[in-house]
Amino acid sequence: MSLNSLGRAGPIVSTHALGTMTFGAETDEAEAHRMLDLFAGRGGTLIDTADVYSGGVSEEIIGRWGRARGGMADMIVATKCRFAPPAGSRGAARRSVLRCVEGSLSRLGTDAIDLYFVHGWDKDTDPVETLRALGDLVTAGKVHHVGWSNVTGWQLERICATARAEGLPVPVALQPQYSLLDRGVEWEVLPCALENGIGMTPWSPLGGGWLTGKYGAGARPTGATRLGDDPERGLEAYDRRNTARTHTVLGAVRAVAARHGRPMSHVALAWLQARPGVASLLLGARSAAQLSANLDAAGLCLPPEDMDELTRASAPGLPDYPYGFVQDWSGVSHWDRLGTGCAGSGGSADPI
Repeated sequence: MSLNSLGRAGPIVSTHALGTMTFGAETDEAEAHRMLDLFAGRGGTLIDTADVYSGGVSEEIIGRWGRARGGMADMIVATKCRFAPPAGSRGAARRSVLRCVEGSLSRLGTDAIDLYFVHGWDKDTDPVETLRALGDLVTAGKVHHVGWSNVTGWQLERICATARAEGLPVPVALQPQYSLLDRGVEWEVLPCALENGIGMTPWSPLGGGWLTGKYGAGARPTGATRLGDDPERGLEAYDRRNTARTHTVLGAVRAVAARHGRPMSHVALAWLQARPGVASLLLGARSAAQLSANLDAAGLCLPPEDMDELTRASAPGLPDYPYGFVQDWSGVSHWDRLGTGCAGSGGSADPI
């Protein structure tokens, strides 16, 4: 597995990351430890969790794995605050952030968090308060780098501008939803991240399982799959995604996969890894077998003609104004022209 710089100022991370939202819920501890062993053995370095994953059990499982192997100095461990359930710990106010950090440090069994994300925008808290709390944590050595997740373009720019104006840590990482099925970040969020030197670690890179080809148009999913368990699963809900556009994208992915003799999942991951600013993809899985199958995508480099086919098939279209109006005269978006590199080349977040 190759490595990327996480933005301009972040750590070096593996191009595939292990998402651990299933730990303690859909994945028991023994299987979670097998997944962590497999990930580390395949060269993975970025482990992503959050204080709300299984009510903190995900962090505890990772912590026990780290202690059993003698530490996690070779890993970059990321966790998050914002939605923790204990009274007085919700939101991104200073009180909440400090409480959440202490809880995560205890559950992970470590004295510092490598990468600490704010899990989403808090409309009730001025970002300067959140940033000052994060800055104090960095100064105290309890957090090494900070990031944000699930924000709009204007929110991300306000965070970055506030941090610079106050001399506080600028986020090195952004964690948005991004895949061939959801390219909305390309309108405002991605340009803002690139301008500010922020690397992206997208979640749901396989569109909640759709891009593996396991869901069809004719029947609602059942059985032990993410949508089989819950067909109404938020942004990934079956009825929400079961559209003509989705099946056009799946057709293109299927065709490219057939030409390369690869699973559809490998093609979808390779396309996303080559997009501008993408440093590491969060791979979520229920089992070591699923994780191993997705890790096999590492190193796949799609030629420009395949990248172009996938990009055009998945193009979400632009509102006439302002996005359509400011699109370049070739009729191809700026990001579509840039996103033709090989997997592992997307980690640079220099302004374009």
